[in-house]
Amino acid sequence: MISRLRSSTRLAAAAAAGTVVLWASAFVVIRDVGHTFSPGSMALIRLFVAAVALTALALVTYRSTAFTRVPRRSLPLVVACGVLWLAGYTVALNAAEQHIDAGTAAFLVNLAPLLIAFGAGTFLGEGYPRPLIVGSLVALGGLGMIAMGSSGHRDGIGVALCLLAALLYTAGMLIQKVALRRVDALPTIWLGSVAGTTVLTPWAPQLIGEFEAASAGAVLGAVYLGVFPTAVGFTLWAYALSRMNAGRLSATTYAVPPVAVLLSWLFLAEMPTVYGLIGGVVCLAGVAFSRRSGGARARTRHRPRAEAAGAEGVPSSTGR
Repeated sequence: MISRLRSSTRLAAAAAAGTVVLWASAFVVIRDVGHTFSPGSMALIRLFVAAVALTALALVTYRSTAFTRVPRRSLPLVVACGVLWLAGYTVALNAAEQHIDAGTAAFLVNLAPLLIAFGAGTFLGEGYPRPLIVGSLVALGGLGMIAMGSSGHRDGIGVALCLLAALLYTAGMLIQKVALRRVDALPTIWLGSVAGTTVLTPWAPQLIGEFEAASAGAVLGAVYLGVFPTAVGFTLWAYALSRMNAGRLSATTYAVPPVAVLLSWLFLAEMPTVYGLIGGVVCLAGVAFSRRSGGARARTRHRPRAEAAGAEGVPSSTGR
């Protein structure tokens, strides 16, 4: 039992690390694709591609996976996650980056993990482990240094949109954590992508016009965003979230901006500032501190409730 739990924890950590890299790569691709597609259109094509990819996977594996075991009472939660996080957050962030520089946007949006930590402690019974709170504050300080080193423009609309994105991110992830108690990771993201695509259909006429004028590189970039950061990245994230506390897992996303800076350096030849380099190191130190044993103690306190749910015969992907 102990070895199985350790193996599950390692897989969840690997899934979270993969998500961080994929989500960081999205910032690099969005920087180029954003010159071709407007915020709503970019979100629509991204979620449409993700929905198509996951629907194809659902059709292939329909009889052998949990696609057939999605409880009807969990559907509203899955749909809400898709609308708030996959659709709403994506549009808000795309729009924000037209008004505000990437460093400041990363700082403001990454208020979400701290909000998630407090939300999970309040509504999901995960508590407030000291390493998580201290590590999150340290990582926020690192993000502030990255923002100080950025040279782009910023205005009130961009700040407001970033804060809106952070709130939608927080609400979507907390709702997803509850949904994952009864629904597996893959169908959660599949149905969420379909729901997100549906609510974004008003942008379809605009997308068609922009798609006709888009270069092949921009189209490929949009497809990449749909397949990898969205379909693969969000599925990996849901897998990790079903096996880890929401607050502790969300702290790992503080590593996204430093990784994005590194990828921009490697692929776009954009040299990071001294503030950016130091801030990235501080972010990673905060993430490392947040994953210390205090988080494990909180997880131990939380585990009996999850095990009790499993004992009642509730389908769960947590394996606990």
